[in-house]
Amino acid sequence: MDEHSLLALAAQPLAATVRAVRPDQVAAPTPCREWTVRDLVNHLLFWGPSLVAAADRRTVDLPAATERDVDLTTGDWTGRLVAQLDATVEAWGRAAAWQGTTALGGPPPLPAPMVGGMVLGELVVHGWDLARATGQRPEWSARVLDLVYRELAGTAEQGRDMGVYGPPVPVPDGAPVLGRILGLTGRDPGWTP
Repeated sequence: MDEHSLLALAAQPLAATVRAVRPDQVAAPTPCREWTVRDLVNHLLFWGPSLVAAADRRTVDLPAATERDVDLTTGDWTGRLVAQLDATVEAWGRAAAWQGTTALGGPPPLPAPMVGGMVLGELVVHGWDLARATGQRPEWSARVLDLVYRELAGTAEQGRDMGVYGPPVPVPDGAPVLGRILGLTGRDPGWTP
């Protein structure tokens, strides 16, 4: 499969959403547990370098600060986040990134396709979180959503065990793929601020 070619298609809606966030929205709640828009942006900025490094079979030293300590009051956080998304697309957009094993922040090694699927899931799910919190409606291609759903269906329980996802949210039979993805990650597809 050509998973690597889907990275740009997964990142474009998130990048467009990031560019449209207004300064007065950074304190808005998101569907991502108890995070605000600021917390979600901090999460993406904090973990982004680790995602890029995993594609290159490297690890990065995470700052001593927690992910909520990234400062959004200085510099151009929008530009920084879009640049981080571009770097992620470049790194995981190579077929070689999806082969063999890699590490995500440290041992143990994980199958690279699994980590690549997690990266795709991050782009879509957090893209939806950010869009929903700021009144936007991005769209992803069916190919991207189908792959993310397949990946999450196989790893959601492990993600719950790790505390990454909440309990599954039931969605109606025949729900759109995005709704099923959100339900697997513990999000209510009908969430509103």
